[in-house]
Amino acid sequence: MDIATLVGLLGAMGIIFAAILIGGSAGMFVNPPSLLIVIGGTLFVVMAKFSMGQFLGAVKVASRAFRFKLPSVESTISELVDVAQIARKGGLLGLEDREFSTDFMKKGIQLLVDGQERDVVRSLLQKDRSLTLEENQWGAKVFTAMADVAPAMGMIGTLIGLVQMLANMEDPKSIGPAMAVALLTTLYGAMLANMVFMPIADKLALRMTEESRLQALTIDALLAIQSGQNPRMTEEMLRSYLPVAKRDQALDDGAASGAGEEG
Repeated sequence: MDIATLVGLLGAMGIIFAAILIGGSAGMFVNPPSLLIVIGGTLFVVMAKFSMGQFLGAVKVASRAFRFKLPSVESTISELVDVAQIARKGGLLGLEDREFSTDFMKKGIQLLVDGQERDVVRSLLQKDRSLTLEENQWGAKVFTAMADVAPAMGMIGTLIGLVQMLANMEDPKSIGPAMAVALLTTLYGAMLANMVFMPIADKLALRMTEESRLQALTIDALLAIQSGQNPRMTEEMLRSYLPVAKRDQALDDGAASGAGEEG
């Protein structure tokens, strides 16, 4: 579970609802025609922009913004260095029954254990990485489109409400409901776009970048392990995936550890 996504969305909605309750009755902010225009209109317009598979797939991918948590780069490097040490001491077959932090790593290790050629391992893992990247990209695109369309549907609802109001100026009772549609659709569109759709799209884009980096790191490590590279050299290579500050810290820790062993 990604706490930041959940807390952020619930916190933003909580502040808005608190302001509504403090300012008066919450019932005046509930208008079914406005919700129908914004939610229904947004979903159908976005559906028209994509294929049905892409649209429905985006809903599945969106769950990654809430429940999917990737291992850190540091922990992944540490795990892969351990794998390299095991493979160097006991051979690749020693990795067969080991548990791994990601399915991608597990698949790559299995390819090594099965004795696949280097080019085959690289090709299959790169293809898997490309498909995962594409899936995340389409999910982010669908929710970005929802964030773009929702305010537009709110504006359409506002225009509908104004037309209804101006067409019935002689009936004072019709002015209130018409104005509610006019104003609340704009509110609903802005809230959904900025508090739901865009944060999910941005989080999916972040997930896409993080997962792509970890998979590239894993591919480099597995190919190095397959070629029999020294685990220490593998670790040095993988440190290039760390931010510069953490990379320097890792080097300092490694030097201190080496000095301690010599003492």
